[in-house]
Amino acid sequence: MADEQVVRFRRDLDADFPAPKWPAGFSMRTFRATDAQSLHTLLSEVFDDGEEGPFDTWWQKVSNDAEFDPSLCFLVFDGDDRLVAAALCWTSAYLKDLAVRPEARRRGLAEALLLQVFGTFQARDAAHVDLKTDLVKNPDAVRLYERMGMRRVPLEG
Repeated sequence: MADEQVVRFRRDLDADFPAPKWPAGFSMRTFRATDAQSLHTLLSEVFDDGEEGPFDTWWQKVSNDAEFDPSLCFLVFDGDDRLVAAALCWTSAYLKDLAVRPEARRRGLAEALLLQVFGTFQARDAAHVDLKTDLVKNPDAVRLYERMGMRRVPLEG
């Protein structure tokens, strides 16, 4: 991945945000240890870049990271209790992963997850939320981030 394709987006948290609206048939809750395998599968399938690695390696890396807090991992399930979307955040107000299964896209799940993330970090007195994305690989995500009031900032943060 060329460095010029990867950018950092930031959303300042100095304004109030509406509560997330979950589409009918979908529900959100925070992470439980029993969700680890499903989350890994979702991330692996959505990103399809091999960076997640095998489950055991990924889970050890995530769960042992000093910035991992299960209450900052928001999971969306469909009516069949299947994980269809997730936002995994670090305690530093960094959105590490935002993933929505292709068949669940264009229903407002990513927007609702972003509102959940913004509101959660605002309640924790964070000044902003950051994330990184690839401009070429994720043009739809870039449009969403910009629509949600995020702006590009220097990559170093």
